[in-house]
Amino acid sequence: MGKVQVGLVQMSCVADKKVNLEKAIAKVREAAAKGAQIICLQELFTSLYFCDVEDYDNFNLAEPIPGPSTEALGKVAGELGVVIIASLFEKRTQGIYHNTTAVLDADGSYLGKYRKMHIPDDPSFYEKFYFTPGDLGYKVFKTKFATIGVLICWDQWYPEAARITSLMGAEILFYPTAIGWATAQDEETNNEQYGAWQTIQRSHAVANGVHVVSVNRVGFEQGGAMKFWGGSFVANPFGSLLYQASHDVEEVKVIELDLSKTDRYRTHWPFLRDRRIDSYQQITKRYIDEETVS
Repeated sequence: MGKVQVGLVQMSCVADKKVNLEKAIAKVREAAAKGAQIICLQELFTSLYFCDVEDYDNFNLAEPIPGPSTEALGKVAGELGVVIIASLFEKRTQGIYHNTTAVLDADGSYLGKYRKMHIPDDPSFYEKFYFTPGDLGYKVFKTKFATIGVLICWDQWYPEAARITSLMGAEILFYPTAIGWATAQDEETNNEQYGAWQTIQRSHAVANGVHVVSVNRVGFEQGGAMKFWGGSFVANPFGSLLYQASHDVEEVKVIELDLSKTDRYRTHWPFLRDRRIDSYQQITKRYIDEETVS
């Protein structure tokens, strides 16, 4: 493990998939020109965040993976010699759709995909209407520059997902994301929500001794009712912020990560060594009460 240059692309989107893909590719090129080796795009970057409504027409946004977007991005990855992490709306077959992230290696090859495991269903985030929960399990990808783990948005609230992906050998956890504030919401609530979102992910970095990279979209959507809060960030293996984007503007940022620091943090703070894996059986229960205690 050594040093790797990670690129974050925080951008706004429009209704036209082709325009969004072309914009993302332009920003991938910008990140590569700044020295990025692994470049992460935000969740569902080829469209507006369509899960604010339950509309059958939105299924027309989906595509196979591998498919047209991965083919286009694979060509760019191979041309530039970079890894691209691309979150897409996957059409698996008729009637089965997933929220999926594909990974393209630096030679342009398709390494595989991760399907979002935790699917939310909240006002303006009606993802259960569209997405079947992932069935590939947690995944790591051995890219040219690092072994990476990819989780998606709502997954970021679950320490189990981060733990398992880290135990599988991920050197960096990436979280493509689409999360925002209702514009009718007060500033105190906004700050509390963003703080919780960032804190839980920084805690994954600490608990697992790995870098965490979270990439969110930005801009007003849903007729101005939702402001996606941006705030993309990078945390080191002890949760310290190496970078945090603004809440308001598009940004392309490249940050150097020193992956050799993982061993130092894990040695001095040996959370993995001291885990009592013999005592964790109850973690697989929904809730622990008198009926479930064995």
